[in-house]
Amino acid sequence: MKNNQSAVKGVPLYRSGTYTMPDSRGHFDRYGGIFVPETLISALEDLATSYEHLRNDTAFLSDFRSELKHFVGRPSPVYHAQRWSEMLGGAQIYLKREDLNHTGAHKINNVIGQAILARHMGKKRIIAETGAGQHGVAVATICARFGLDCVIYMGSEDVKRQAQNVYRMKLLGAQVNAVESGSKTLKDALNEAMRDWVANVETTFYIIGTVAGPHPYPMMVRDFQSVIGEECLIQMPEIAGKQPDYVIACIGGGSNAMGIFYPYLDHSGTALIGVEAAGTGIDSGRHAASLTAGVPGILHGNRTYLLQDEHGQIVKAHSVSAGLDYPGVGPEHAHLKDSARAQYVFANDEEALSAFHDCCRIEGIIPALEASHALAYAVKLAPTLDRDSVILVNLSGRGDKDMHTVARRAGVEW
Repeated sequence: MKNNQSAVKGVPLYRSGTYTMPDSRGHFDRYGGIFVPETLISALEDLATSYEHLRNDTAFLSDFRSELKHFVGRPSPVYHAQRWSEMLGGAQIYLKREDLNHTGAHKINNVIGQAILARHMGKKRIIAETGAGQHGVAVATICARFGLDCVIYMGSEDVKRQAQNVYRMKLLGAQVNAVESGSKTLKDALNEAMRDWVANVETTFYIIGTVAGPHPYPMMVRDFQSVIGEECLIQMPEIAGKQPDYVIACIGGGSNAMGIFYPYLDHSGTALIGVEAAGTGIDSGRHAASLTAGVPGILHGNRTYLLQDEHGQIVKAHSVSAGLDYPGVGPEHAHLKDSARAQYVFANDEEALSAFHDCCRIEGIIPALEASHALAYAVKLAPTLDRDSVILVNLSGRGDKDMHTVARRAGVEW
């Protein structure tokens, strides 16, 4: 592969100073691990070995950093939501603008890293699952960029909710397979992608979009996404005069949150807050808050908090945002919850929609409904703090994809 070191240096991926998880088998204390069919064990071992070598390779890192700079447009800026902060009358709210990335979300950071890894491993067929469609669009984009075959699995309910992203994927040359089983959402798309991988493991690379799945995926996705928080460590003192008192991000599987949380784990003065989707309310049973209302179990190759019934069966998740509509969460978030290094709260559909509209009308930014959950909690928190306090919200994506959903909820004929 071409060494782009002359254009962008091979800067190592972020490594925490004192935080060393996961262990060699992918355990974040009692969470994570590898729970997959025997046919995938060898593939996962090869992946872990390749990644462990390449994460220290100058040529690989140069390629990764070059694509982030010249194709994605990084670094993404930090923006002071000054008008909104003044109206709320408390802490200053800053937004990490991942919505300005090429393809419109944070997802492409990880996808580029995994796609370059796939090329190093000689894999020319890529599969992926997607919920809101942003991960699918990112995968289709990079497959077009690198000339790789691309198959995307997406629940048929999400296909309806995210028709624009489905068309974008097809324009980029991807084959989009609508999944009709189960709840017809992200969980079921991931199930189908796993089945495809089992059947085609020799030729296929599976790009998982979140910090879940069997080891090494939770660690690998976190490492590639840590560019978000890594940039914030430099940007926040420049724009706000200090590191944030609070870092807030929405939680589905949790990749955007781990991307901004990880570089701040050693900063004890910064509180980390993940915001889950409460749907129509925790008590209603129609939500996606697995850390708030779930219990530990095993799903999609790892042990983590899951939404389950009394018989241990996975129950259907619900959120107005397709990207948070998942009955589990990444295992590292489960560990951070139990260790109390991060706090996990929730916002319901109506709160997220209210924050969505406020962000549009006050700051001129149309956020994704996923990120609107994080904004909703920031709006609650800010007035309780003094004006010198700083809140940093990871604005993980833009809301172009959510126009149909928002319009329907407002009774507007599209």
